[in-house]
Order: sequence, then structure tokens, then C-alpha cells
Amino acid sequence: MNFKIQWTPEAEPQFNALQASAEKAVRLGRKTKPFSLFKQVEGCINKLRTQWPRHQGLHTHEVTSLNNPLRPGETIFEAYAQNHTPGAYRVFWCYGPEKGQITIVAITSHP
Repeated sequence: MNFKIQWTPEAEPQFNALQASAEKAVRLGRKTKPFSLFKQVEGCINKLRTQWPRHQGLHTHEVTSLNNPLRPGETIFEAYAQNHTPGAYRVFWCYGPEKGQITIVAITSHP
């Protein structure tokens, strides 16, 4: 099943900023950390969209410290965009608002 991706007002600018940094790195001829980071985050979101969201490679698990912005009291999930990296990036998401949709809640580095 393919999911349609939705964005919270906080997550969309986070994704766009990562994308802009990657595009700038490419324009400067340096496919370095910003480019690699964006590709990993984009890959994580594509796996959420096109594969089962609990795919083993995403290391998806529930997060109890965040509130679901769509349905208070329901679960928020964390998926790994990176692993074994200092400050590894994570994608926080939830199901909905409609069936067949996933909402990206936040994209952030792990403390």
C-alpha cells in the first residue's frame, strides 16, 4: 500500500530547509553532508510512503513524549533517517488524518 504524505506546519519547513541546503551544496559542486543528510531523510520518507511504515530498516517505534497533533491520545512514531551517527536524524510521524495517509510531524536530529 502506498501512503499519501501530509505535513504539519512545523515539518514542511524542516524538510524544505534540508532540501535547500542539499541543493546549495550541489550548486557549489560539493555533495557533502547536507546533500547526504537530505538524501537519507528523503529516503526515509519514501520508505514510509511506499513500504510498510514499520519496515525493519526504519527502526520505527512509538514515542510517548510527543502529542499527536491530529488525534490527541493516539500514537506518534519515530523512524530513523540515520543510524549510528552522532546527532542522527529522525522523522516523527503519525497515521492520518484520513485512511491511507501519513502525517510527518517533525524532522530533527537525535540528541
